[in-house]
Amino acid sequence: MDSDVKQTRSERFKLLSQTARGTPMGTLLRKFWHPVALAEEVAAGKAKPIRIMGEELTLYRGTGGQPHLVGGRCAHRRSALYTGWVEGEEIRCLYHGWKYSGNGDCVERPAEKDSGMPRCKIAGYPVREYCGLIFAYLGDGPEPEFDLPRKDALERPGATVVARGEKWPCNWFQMIENSMDPTHVSFVHQKGAVGALVTGAPPVITDMETEAGIEVTATRPNNNIRKCDWTFPNNNHTETPGFAKGDPWIELSLWNVPHDDESTTRYFVFSTVASGEALARFQNYFQGIRGYNPANHHDELMLEGKYPDDQFFKLINAQDYVALVGQGAIADRINETLGASDRSVQTLRRIFWREIEAIEAQRPTKAWHKLSHAPTTMQTRPEEMEKA
Repeated sequence: MDSDVKQTRSERFKLLSQTARGTPMGTLLRKFWHPVALAEEVAAGKAKPIRIMGEELTLYRGTGGQPHLVGGRCAHRRSALYTGWVEGEEIRCLYHGWKYSGNGDCVERPAEKDSGMPRCKIAGYPVREYCGLIFAYLGDGPEPEFDLPRKDALERPGATVVARGEKWPCNWFQMIENSMDPTHVSFVHQKGAVGALVTGAPPVITDMETEAGIEVTATRPNNNIRKCDWTFPNNNHTETPGFAKGDPWIELSLWNVPHDDESTTRYFVFSTVASGEALARFQNYFQGIRGYNPANHHDELMLEGKYPDDQFFKLINAQDYVALVGQGAIADRINETLGASDRSVQTLRRIFWREIEAIEAQRPTKAWHKLSHAPTTMQTRPEEMEKA
């Protein structure tokens, strides 16, 4: 391959993994709402540091419980703002007492004896709580309607919802590519609850761009069909079985959010409409795996091949961790060899390159919006396969 062409491909692939402010992908991602923390991670009157797309930020709750997201450092002498304290809906810096509102305006500088509003501010971003997650809009313009992240399946009457998060040491884009790769299920997840639902045979894959993202269908022998509803730019929604025969199936929505170019948090929301023993199984299971993160067992998984005994989400996440972290901090796409089974991964990349090219040319990107119809997420149940 000509070195100039290879360099061009290399630079093009880099665009997919770069998320900092000012990069084309960073600009694109900042057009959308993203989960940035579990709601339970910050209590009323408390603050914590977070890092999203390379940006240091302070997440805090006012004493009334309202979350706020502002810059990571005080505008005065750049001390870490989370080390200060919350007063009402505002936060005060520990170092010299400068105080900021939830939109980042400095409202008081005690040692300067201000008589009015000081002419300085730090970043301040809109936030929303949804299904146990705190979402933020980190763009420069007016925030879009909080609609695209919402899932009707998570808002069903009587639904019980559980949110979790796992920080992994790899780039966000290889994690969303994994969502576009039904073939890996036949290999990575051949053991456990997911593997029991699919045959070992690789699937025939079809995909279709929608108003919200991409619909992917994987068809295997014996009428085994699995669909997922992937929402731009980083959410996948699918279904998985309950924890015992006859339990309602579980709706799973997953966001992959970059902290920087080499670390990502997978934010999950699990939802079920269950009661009685089925509900108890759902609640007890997620309480029992609370705090599990395969990244905390890196050597056991990567070097020793020791997987958790659990057959559900602990195992599934551990299996994905080995596959994705095994690609390196940032996947080496320039030296990969793709095949026909990578069809949906290629579709994903083409769509992102299209959107990035619009950013670079200062043209409007696609107006992504929530599906106007119910998504066709599904997994053929074993009993349905038996009837086929």
